[in-house]
Amino acid sequence: METTRFWDALPVRAQEALRRAGAPVVIRPGAFLMREHTRASQVFVLRSGAVKVWVDRDGDMAILDVLGPGDLVGEMEAVDGGVRHANVEAMTRVEALVLPAARFRNVLDSHPGSVWAVAAVLSERLRDSNDMRVAHFPDDPERRLATRLLRLVSRFGSPVKAERPDGTPDAVPDEGGVQVQVPVSQQDLGRWAGMGRRKVAQILAAEPVRGGITVARSAIVVRSVDALHRLAGHD
Repeated sequence: METTRFWDALPVRAQEALRRAGAPVVIRPGAFLMREHTRASQVFVLRSGAVKVWVDRDGDMAILDVLGPGDLVGEMEAVDGGVRHANVEAMTRVEALVLPAARFRNVLDSHPGSVWAVAAVLSERLRDSNDMRVAHFPDDPERRLATRLLRLVSRFGSPVKAERPDGTPDAVPDEGGVQVQVPVSQQDLGRWAGMGRRKVAQILAAEPVRGGITVARSAIVVRSVDALHRLAGHD
């Protein structure tokens, strides 16, 4: 399932209106765009970089999503006026548009059809949440991990460049290979997929994944996206 980017779903005139209404900001890695249980009323439209959405449960982190360029942050609170349901933390340097929730709603109200961009985002995230719930009953950790990796590929994936014998990059992409240059560790994948880091390592080391995925400190390399789709039950 492809991810839905708010900015791409938004009509061009609404995009222009949001640019005028919002203020550009730069957020450093490790800084918070918002914190759980607060009532800050800002909405962010991400332009570059990556953020993780997570909640604290008795000192343990559970990752809800990893968002990137074109994604919307804070839309739920903008809709219902409730408290923040999660922390949103910059994983890399992030550039974004920020504006008060009331101004955000005014822009959407002024551009018919724009609200459907928000609805599309909420619908896609609900489908993803339901898919994760289904993968818990019966328990299917391979499917859960595969769907998280595919979500990263959809948002941040770019073709892997092949290397020449001398180690220099080739201009021709390595056929079928995709890289995700976001610092997501095996532990983060486990926190996102509902399992421990050891289980993530076991899945990555077992058939049919073995050798097909490399999770490094600053990047993930997926050598066969088709294999991930099969593991996620999409065939």
